[in-house]
Amino acid sequence: MTRSVSSAGGRHPRRPASRGATAVALSLAGALALGAAPPAPAAARPAADPLARYHHQHLHWRSCRLGPDDATGKELDQAGARCADVTVPLDYTRPQGRTITVAISRIRGTDTAHRAGALLLNSGGPGGQTIGDPPWVRTAMKDVAARYDVVGVDPRFVGRSTPLDCRWPTGSVVRGAGTGRAGFDRMVSLAADLAGRCRTHAGDLLPYATTRNTARDMDVVRAALGERRISYLGYSYGTYLGQVYATMFPRRVDRVVLDGVADPARYGPRLLRGSEEANRHALRGWADWAAAHHTAYGLGRTRGAVLATVEKVRAAAARTPLRVGHHRVDDHVLPIVVFNGLSQDNDEAYGDFAQGVRDLRRAAEGRTVTPSPWLASALRFLLTGHDSAYGSAQTSILCGDVAAPRDPETYWRDLRRAEAADRLFAPVTNDINPCAFWDPPRERPTMIRDDLPALLVNATGDPRTVYGGAEAVHRRWPGSRLVTLRGADQHAVYGVFGSACVDTTVNAYLATGRLPARDVTCARPAGSPPGARVSRPAT
Repeated sequence: MTRSVSSAGGRHPRRPASRGATAVALSLAGALALGAAPPAPAAARPAADPLARYHHQHLHWRSCRLGPDDATGKELDQAGARCADVTVPLDYTRPQGRTITVAISRIRGTDTAHRAGALLLNSGGPGGQTIGDPPWVRTAMKDVAARYDVVGVDPRFVGRSTPLDCRWPTGSVVRGAGTGRAGFDRMVSLAADLAGRCRTHAGDLLPYATTRNTARDMDVVRAALGERRISYLGYSYGTYLGQVYATMFPRRVDRVVLDGVADPARYGPRLLRGSEEANRHALRGWADWAAAHHTAYGLGRTRGAVLATVEKVRAAAARTPLRVGHHRVDDHVLPIVVFNGLSQDNDEAYGDFAQGVRDLRRAAEGRTVTPSPWLASALRFLLTGHDSAYGSAQTSILCGDVAAPRDPETYWRDLRRAEAADRLFAPVTNDINPCAFWDPPRERPTMIRDDLPALLVNATGDPRTVYGGAEAVHRRWPGSRLVTLRGADQHAVYGVFGSACVDTTVNAYLATGRLPARDVTCARPAGSPPGARVSRPAT
């Protein structure tokens, strides 16, 4: 979950009316995804399972390493994981038609006498790869890991699964709207161009890139693993996927942990709207840290001085694009670089961002700049096609799940209202995106059940899946419990931030299946946690 420009809430997470599903959509899930027909008279023969060939497929487990340079595969192999491809239908309304594959990894549990089952993972995005996550998740689980088969899943069209790539010149559709109407019009043209590239290069796959189909795939994975029920750990967008799966397959879920909770009532292509204040808070927190480390980074000795440095860089990029290495950073890109630096609240992430701001300030002063590794990676992600597949899959899922306003003037009016109070983040969160030029979703969004027992985890300062969203989901689920980490501007907590309070609470639930008797509040640990290993979140 390291790509903060990802949506889920935001590696990352992320909402107009997503709770209005039709009975037709839900009955389709029941008949095709669950493989169940409506109740029949006692004398009638049970209906055949239309997905039997997928539910009972034989998985061919193999080494996870794809070649000598495959670091993820090497780490999985060293941790004892094995990998397989699960065959699923492209279109669940035509299960005998075209198929695609979903790549999975698994580390088997060793305590077979106390086996709790399989724990499926999703690290967010949408579009984030999860196949490499079982080793670090097992580390977070400590002793309870021995009781689970921990399973990483690259969702359809992501990572090692059947790919969807629109051949974009960028890894993300997220941009700042720029300066004035001319800047916004450039973003309208970019959004239309990116949507057109998807129709040209992936038009046969776009209708099937949805969270509901990903949930259906998860249930095929469950059946192919031979599990009656599965437990689930989802981060960021993965919390929305978990809510959809538990709603569509309520009899198939056991223990559910949702970390960085996406509110389904706000989920959709514009899911970043409403996160401006949380990002401003995170920026102020980083500025305090940078001021305390002025000797190392030279950005200012006070919070105000550091924030003034950021504003000077923003204003300079709005006047003339900054030359940073081989890249040009303008007022469309600069806000995303700042946004991308604010999702992990620890010394390592803060230091990376401070180095990036220092490089940008030098570029604003007209100096020749070789970007730091973090800034170079961020600019490669935003300004080259290296991560085209990530942005393509992420956008396709968001556009396929929830319809976006189609009139550019809607976005322009929202920008004009929001920019008066926030010239840095509001142009990002309110900007137009390719979903304005997308075909309408084939299914209505899922109406999430209100009786889901789950353990919810959120930091109060999360700048991607804001804390108010976790509170809203908790209010709608009387049977849930909310674990709150106070005092941290952190996206994704369990196994990531270093809170023993959070980790112990989650592990106790995974071990026993019993939710805490009441909500749990955890204080930020003394000192700054070290940088943690997380996968690309993805929103």
